[in-house]
Amino acid sequence: MPRMTAARAAVEILKLEGVTHAFGVPGAAINPFYAALKAGGGIDHTLARHVEGASHMAEGYTRSRAGNIGVCIGTSGPAGTDMITGLYSAIADSIPILCITGQAPVAKLHKEDFQAVDIASIAKPVTKAATTVLEAAQVPGVFQQAFHLMRSGRPGPVLIDLPIDVQLTEIEFDPETYQPLPVYKPAASRAQIEKAIDFLLAAERPVIVAGGGIINADASELLVEFAELTGTPVIPTLMGWGILADDHELNAGMVGLQTSHRYGNANFLESDFVLGIGNRWANRHTGDLAVYTEGRKFVHVDIEPTQLGKIFPPDLGIASDARAALELFVEVAKELKAAGRLPDRSAWAASTQERRAKLQRRTHFDQVPLKPQRVYEEMNRAFGPETRYVTTIGLSQIAGAQMLHVYRPRHWINCGQAGPLGWTIPAALGVATADPEGQVVALSGDYDFQFMLEELAVGAQHNIPYVHVLVNNSYLGLIRQAQRNLDINFQVNLEFENINSPELGVYGVDHVKVVEGLGCKAIRVTEPDKLLPAFEEAKKLAAEFRVPVVVEAILERVTNISMSGAGIDAVNEWEDIATEPGHAPTAIRPFVAS
Repeated sequence: MPRMTAARAAVEILKLEGVTHAFGVPGAAINPFYAALKAGGGIDHTLARHVEGASHMAEGYTRSRAGNIGVCIGTSGPAGTDMITGLYSAIADSIPILCITGQAPVAKLHKEDFQAVDIASIAKPVTKAATTVLEAAQVPGVFQQAFHLMRSGRPGPVLIDLPIDVQLTEIEFDPETYQPLPVYKPAASRAQIEKAIDFLLAAERPVIVAGGGIINADASELLVEFAELTGTPVIPTLMGWGILADDHELNAGMVGLQTSHRYGNANFLESDFVLGIGNRWANRHTGDLAVYTEGRKFVHVDIEPTQLGKIFPPDLGIASDARAALELFVEVAKELKAAGRLPDRSAWAASTQERRAKLQRRTHFDQVPLKPQRVYEEMNRAFGPETRYVTTIGLSQIAGAQMLHVYRPRHWINCGQAGPLGWTIPAALGVATADPEGQVVALSGDYDFQFMLEELAVGAQHNIPYVHVLVNNSYLGLIRQAQRNLDINFQVNLEFENINSPELGVYGVDHVKVVEGLGCKAIRVTEPDKLLPAFEEAKKLAAEFRVPVVVEAILERVTNISMSGAGIDAVNEWEDIATEPGHAPTAIRPFVAS
């Protein structure tokens, strides 16, 4: 049997499991692994500026393409704790990433050695497994099991902690005989699918709620086929946006308290049956459960059995991988269609599109400073169906989800449940690394942008081009809007007069100087007619210089974005709605007055 260090065996297993790229920051306790990474070859590495940034890069990399598993690497102690946010973000959204940390020698554990922390215990609540490997001979098995766990059932992250002496110990390991473990995914039975379709056939106004589990299962085309066979309108969740194109005649819009469409909520409230596939009934999607569930029957299909009934009891729950279930849904639907047993849903589907034409929010404003809605209108003009959008949280993300258009799966890459500020820049770098020739466009408010802006230097160093739209109102906008309920406006103001950039007025941070100082390009826009030319210029600069290009839009200080604090029937339209066609010129359906 060949002999090699345990660290080298781990690197060989990464390659055999399909890993070709990793993100990380070296340090003393993980240096033996980095030595093995260099000696083994075959895995490209991106040096992050912050270890949390590396974890979010790994997330973006995984989310970009079916089968990808992002890998992030850090040393002992604070490197692992820094990556906890990335692990939380990954497990919350069912994203497999592998986090590898260095550790003090086995004999020094629990002796308060320098940077020796029990990272496995800290990481356990936010991973599918977290292990400190105490015996070098166990390293191959632990890595083999990690990939099995990440891919089986509900996907999620794993952490492997490697003491430095374990990394350096020689073991017997033959890469030629290594075999990945079989992946386990539960599959629906024919009887379960037939029962679910009985509910569909009995309904008059059914909808499908299509969640991120469909994208994880790489089954978007099956969902579209099933919807078209049965004529059932589809409501994508935020994590499922792009499963079917926004301009598809069966796209009924998104539902929720924040990242929703007016017509999406209205369409859902007219429904009498909901088939949820690969979704988790997130609270920002459902709002008040009494409103959401009243008068409707529910079938829920999810890969995780304990997810069924977790939020509310469905009329039928099916534990199944989305692809396995949809293959049967399509099979049964084809048989019913051939037998002439599928009802005509054309009138119901047409009514959802009529609401789409009537219930729109206004985007066309000519004010200076800019209203954010105009920024998204011009983004719709500048960035086409091939665009991969990346964003995390805040009024920018909420408004973007209300007004932008997405046409393909994995083209809206959003940290859904965790929503950590600072996620967007490193995640966008991970996405652009996975799709180097694609058009990647990130969207941030000024606070999200400032959290991890040092990672822009990674894009400059490694020539990772993408366009970053920065909407700047020098405010914690979402928190300010939430504070209205408490009648306060406290500790959410970011404005100050920058003594080095007086031309900014109260907008404080000179993002153009900072971005340029990090080796990237930046354009500042203050007038609405300059937005589209700036986006076009940004695309050219990114292609020419192969670095991130930031377009900063200077917004009005206060804009209240549409949202509800209660139910989906009570969304407050703080700003103007469309009342004539010119108010929403880039809407999917031309505006029609009620």
